[in-house]
Amino acid sequence: MPRYKLILEYDGGPYVGWQRQENGPSIQAALEAAAHALSGETVTAHAAGRTDAGVHALAMTAHLDMEKTFRADVARDALNQHLRPRPIAVLAAEIVTEDFHARFSCVRRSYEYRIVNRRPPLTLDAGRAWRVSPALDADAMHEAAQALVGKHDFTTFRAAACQSDSPVKTLDEISVARAGEEVFIRCSARSFLHHQVRAFAGSLVEVGRGKWRAKDLKAALEAKDRAACGPSAPAEGLYFVRADYETS
Repeated sequence: MPRYKLILEYDGGPYVGWQRQENGPSIQAALEAAAHALSGETVTAHAAGRTDAGVHALAMTAHLDMEKTFRADVARDALNQHLRPRPIAVLAAEIVTEDFHARFSCVRRSYEYRIVNRRPPLTLDAGRAWRVSPALDADAMHEAAQALVGKHDFTTFRAAACQSDSPVKTLDEISVARAGEEVFIRCSARSFLHHQVRAFAGSLVEVGRGKWRAKDLKAALEAKDRAACGPSAPAEGLYFVRADYETS
């Protein structure tokens, strides 16, 4: 049975997240419905990351199996046809071996949090970035963020509903950079806790506004207490950027 590896781009605004749920439309269900329309088969789609409601993806890796064999480019175009007019696109498709798994074969996941640092409201970027009015010091945010790199107990930055077995994770890298009125927080790790990146972003904005100093962020990390975290950033500024695999 052919296994199709897919790279997806999507606007998470209209969805309850990647995972199929009863309380609203999901990315997973939309992709499965498109595959069924193409092949007539009931399939299960798997993704590298389970993005939450409102979270977007620039290049989410997913896979699904279909008994019928299609050329990869034909599968891509046909899935896109059946996905219309939903804000979901299959950017690329390839046939891979059965030992590839979008989630379990992934060795590194990268996210980006996008902030628009200005007083006027967002128009074109509404729902796709977090508008923060007070001036942000991106350099101070970047310097403070380096305390988060490495293996730590990230309980402070973990959602109460997180289902991970352990709060201990290894953050490979994190950076904060400004481009005009936009501030980007980028981080990579093998895996993340629920809401971890959004918790990072909210706390780092406290640093950027001058309400926290670098030592305050480090103290929050060391507290291992959710109450020590800054306010969590909203979902609309978060993007799944890419998934890396040993063979890619």
